[in-house]
Amino acid sequence: MPASLSGQLVVAISSRALFDFEAENEVFEAEDDHAYMALQQQRLDEPALPGVAFSLVKKLLAFNNGGPGSGQRVEVVVLSRNDPISGMRVFRSAAHYGLGIERGVFTRGAAPWRYLRPLSAQLFLSTNEADVRSALAAGVAAARVMPLSRQASAEHPGELRIAFDGDAVLFSDEAEQVYQRDGLAAFREHESERARQPLPAGPFKPVLEALQRLQHEPGMRIRTALVTARSAPAHERAIRTLMDWRIEVDEAMFLGGLAKGEFLREFEPDFFFDDQAGHVESAAAHVPAGQVAAGIAAG
Repeated sequence: MPASLSGQLVVAISSRALFDFEAENEVFEAEDDHAYMALQQQRLDEPALPGVAFSLVKKLLAFNNGGPGSGQRVEVVVLSRNDPISGMRVFRSAAHYGLGIERGVFTRGAAPWRYLRPLSAQLFLSTNEADVRSALAAGVAAARVMPLSRQASAEHPGELRIAFDGDAVLFSDEAEQVYQRDGLAAFREHESERARQPLPAGPFKPVLEALQRLQHEPGMRIRTALVTARSAPAHERAIRTLMDWRIEVDEAMFLGGLAKGEFLREFEPDFFFDDQAGHVESAAAHVPAGQVAAGIAAG
């Protein structure tokens, strides 16, 4: 029988999100893919440095080390516009760091997101905005990784920490549309009137659900945070929505428009997901961050 990834959290990630290929990418931008391939081949025996999403991936894969009988909980697949030769370096770098990554798809410039469905991927991380938008349109949670984000803190080696924005990420952008169209007062009134009515799900609800399931598995603790521009009284609908979904988060920050970066610096997530470019830029100065290019405010 063919292998199956059923029952696992499947994360697809581009090589540039996992490893620091910024110097190589500069060669690609300045010259062409042949020069890039030649440089990667020249560096085959040189492990790439960790990239922005490295800590997230390393900790997710730790759930597969829960001891006898724990089974495979997380599958990480490299899904990349890189060429197969560069893919060799990706696999060698992963082996160097002890990352249990065995599967990869390398398309040499062609759009790789179309392989998300046969992989049954629930999350896609890439530095390519077009691929991220296509993945989201296909119903897969996806984020554009900011390759120059600050690396994750090393202060929590036994704990996976992930922070999420609310509207257009965990929740739909229904309320955000009201805010963009009618302003803050109308948004607050809209949310107060619907405080007991759960928000529709956003693209990252399945990811948060998968993390909640993993919390009961050995191998790594999980700490989650909701970091949102909402403030009272609009906070109540967000909390009640999570209650209705039977999903718990460990921390909730209702910042009322304050810059999120310094709060995230204190939380020290392995990754932060937000739909708005301004919030992602604020965060990326302090923590690994990615833009969920979905919803009315994503641009």
